[in-house]
Amino acid sequence: MNAISLQDMTPWIMTAVATASQASLRILVILVAGYILTRFLRAGIRHLEAILIKAGEATETTPGAARKRVTTLTGLLKTVALALIWGVVVVMALAQIGLDITPILAGAGILGLAIGFGAQNLVRDLISGFFMVLENQVRVGDVAIINGTGGLVEAITFRTIVLRDLAGVVHVFPNGTITTLSNMTKEWSAYVIDVGVAYKEDTDRVVEVMRQVAEEMRRDPVFGEKILEPMEIFGVDNFGESEVTIKARIKTKPIEQWNVGREYRRRLKKAFDAQGIEIPFPHRSLYMGEASAPFKVLVVNRKEVMGDK
Repeated sequence: MNAISLQDMTPWIMTAVATASQASLRILVILVAGYILTRFLRAGIRHLEAILIKAGEATETTPGAARKRVTTLTGLLKTVALALIWGVVVVMALAQIGLDITPILAGAGILGLAIGFGAQNLVRDLISGFFMVLENQVRVGDVAIINGTGGLVEAITFRTIVLRDLAGVVHVFPNGTITTLSNMTKEWSAYVIDVGVAYKEDTDRVVEVMRQVAEEMRRDPVFGEKILEPMEIFGVDNFGESEVTIKARIKTKPIEQWNVGREYRRRLKKAFDAQGIEIPFPHRSLYMGEASAPFKVLVVNRKEVMGDK
């Protein structure tokens, strides 16, 4: 009876062994395919990283900033891609050993949907932060205006951006809530100045003095290296109540425009004083008008009016 039982069980054992061997072979093929795919993925990402770094360094003014930005982006991309690949490998391997993966896929879908609804603001912040870093819209050390608030950029993550204003107040903005972003120090900066002089002054002479002061600053060993180009004089920009306004611009290195502008104003004031050019102050004329004519007063006798006797 034992011989019969063993003989009856032999086909089942052989079938089970064959099935297990085939399943093991499929799992091995899946693992090898996953490993090969990850190797290709890493090589492709490294190649993409080299291309992006080379393209970024061609237009980058801050050494090392392009490499840091590209490394951050490719690192995130590699992490997401590897997690996706190995997740698919694990699910396919479970299917080969006979497990029903339908509940797993359904549960993952429901979980992803729940996370999507519950963390939609977080996902929006992450996506916005990713493209902000990818497009190099703003960097740490820039001076930016975000949603009307200006300050020095102290930190940038895929979720938030941190500003510190002139008073030292720290402002934290989730990337998904940023509606306006103005970068005041990207690649180069400029100081725009409006110079007001009296109406009696010759504007051509004033412009010449302004240019002379700017050229003296360009020859200065301290401020000269901060100024990128000769001063641009746009010309007479406005006629005010007591002054003629001349607009000009000084192009500087990033974040140096305020230092250069303050020094330029100081030197320009001294040059105007030396040349006798008047910087006017508001004038007001007080007009009193003509004297009014005296009122005529008619005096009547009360008895005549009332008819008293």
